[in-house]
Amino acid sequence: MNQKKPVITIVGATGLVGQEMMACLESSTIQLSELRLLASSDSAGELYKFRGDEVQVRELTEQAFAGCDYALFATSAELSAKFAPLAVAAGAIVIDNSSHFRMQEGVPLIVAEVNSEAVGKNKIIANPNCSTIQLVAVLSALHKKAALKRVVVSTYQSVSGAGKEALDELWSQTLSIFNQRDFTPEAFAHQIAFNCIPQIDLICDDGYTKEEFKIINESRKILQLPNLRITATAVRVPVLHSHAESVNIEFESALSVNDAVATLTASPGISVYPDWTDYPMQLAVTGTDEIHVGRIRRDDSVEFGLNLWIVADNLRKGAALNAVQILAACIG
Repeated sequence: MNQKKPVITIVGATGLVGQEMMACLESSTIQLSELRLLASSDSAGELYKFRGDEVQVRELTEQAFAGCDYALFATSAELSAKFAPLAVAAGAIVIDNSSHFRMQEGVPLIVAEVNSEAVGKNKIIANPNCSTIQLVAVLSALHKKAALKRVVVSTYQSVSGAGKEALDELWSQTLSIFNQRDFTPEAFAHQIAFNCIPQIDLICDDGYTKEEFKIINESRKILQLPNLRITATAVRVPVLHSHAESVNIEFESALSVNDAVATLTASPGISVYPDWTDYPMQLAVTGTDEIHVGRIRRDDSVEFGLNLWIVADNLRKGAALNAVQILAACIG
């Protein structure tokens, strides 16, 4: 039986993640009858090339989803909260990159390599936080070999995770410093050039940031381990693209370095660096689809422990690519 080619909409199409969604969709094998690009009125009328055709950006309105089958949202939580239900009401399945729906009961939170079988359980599907995606794919693979007992993660997150204004600010601050000009931070609370900021998102009453809670709570939900002992420290670093994570894992039973390497090597979407002198770096992995894992070594401070270094392109696998992979699973 011939299946109708879907109408696919990208909401927030002119932003960093929206642009990456379009690139990932273009290079995918997904067949569609029409691509729609939605953005604010300021961007309406802009033209983008997609598979040899020109697609004009339309203004995001309440009526913009008529006839749409799938809508990929690359918008703020506020815009997703308003427009995603309207897309569903118009008959679309929504894959949302914002934080708004992630922890809502009944909404699947999906990492393609981990739990893509959860598609179809709701008309709204949530795409996890960028740092969660690259972490959970590795944790899931290793948990199947030796149950997780405790996870400690420190992130080294690039400025692109905070949007185009943050990218521009790193560039402009760097130029100002080299030219000995004064500047005032705007996208960040502190200088980001030649500096690390140990705060991403708002700080909560207990001292954790919202970003750290996203990593903790989303990991538990995706892995279906509500009582997993996991803690996080999220840091913004002066890197343009890709997020890195230093991860310490304590297991319930023994898992050797060789077994961990073999397990991750056999896992889809993961690129492993078994040589301790060869390791992934943010500059090198930008633009790639894989989750890169290196520095895999024993943690001798506990009975069953490993240390790992995980790096991935936050705009691709950490956002756009995972959303397109979810879309592919929905279409079947």
